[in-house]
Amino acid sequence: MVRQAKAQSILTHDQIWIALDRLAARAGLSPSGLAKRAGLDPTTFNRSKRVTSDGRERWPSTESIAKALAAADASFDSFARLIDDDAGDGRSVPLLGFALAGASGAFDETGLPSGKGWTETALPATEDSHSFALEISGDEFAPVYRHGDIVLVSPGAPIRKGDRVVVRSRTGEVTIAALKRRTAKALELQLLNASQAVRTMAAGEVAWIARIVWTSQ
Repeated sequence: MVRQAKAQSILTHDQIWIALDRLAARAGLSPSGLAKRAGLDPTTFNRSKRVTSDGRERWPSTESIAKALAAADASFDSFARLIDDDAGDGRSVPLLGFALAGASGAFDETGLPSGKGWTETALPATEDSHSFALEISGDEFAPVYRHGDIVLVSPGAPIRKGDRVVVRSRTGEVTIAALKRRTAKALELQLLNASQAVRTMAAGEVAWIARIVWTSQ
């Protein structure tokens, strides 16, 4: 297990996992994508594996870290730098599993993260300080997004025709689609599943809409 001293202090469980998240983000991958590229079980670095069912912290093995570094073409020294809070490759943003995005209280009225269930992950920096991330679960949005992919969402980014967006309805339904047309009265959304048709939502049905600005795949 990795529990080495750094600057005369003990590394914490969160520091090691955040460094792995940053390593994946720098390689343009999700944690599961990094594990897969490293020849490990795709769930090795998943957030659900970081704490046991009885609440004990689970640490990544030195072997899994070594394989991840090789897969990302990174040195241990660079990994140590990623542990620093001021690592310049990215920043931590709130992260939520997509399946929880429709839960009551997950977002405030303006579409910003709120309530319980959110964790943190390191992703490329954006100019929007309100950015957040959603981790895809299942194959609802395949083949565009697959299980384990992470999308970075920017509530402050301008939205144009053709952009991929996250939309939350006033009833709590959350979906990902491409914006086909937007008027004062309605949204026309091209759903990502090829078998699904264009969906029209009245403006009054939409709680918020935000643009996807980056994806780890």
